[in-house]
Amino acid sequence: MSNALHPMQLLFSRTVSFIDASSLAFCEAREALFRNGSKDFILYLSNGDGSSASEERLLFLELREALIWLNEAPEEQGSFWM
Repeated sequence: MSNALHPMQLLFSRTVSFIDASSLAFCEAREALFRNGSKDFILYLSNGDGSSASEERLLFLELREALIWLNEAPEEQGSFWM
């Protein structure tokens, strides 16, 4: 099927601040939750450093997992990296 018929929709995005364990530098990761035309949830994670060593992940979530991610308390944000 064509992507035009089933567009991907950004539901929510956020940045998560953290301290890099190896360099002790302040960093920000980016997380974004999408819903595709098949009604699946996709979580995009990026550690946001922009270098060739940066890490990106895609996780396919069930509805329950997407709701848990959306409702994480600020001190729990970033938990899907583990």
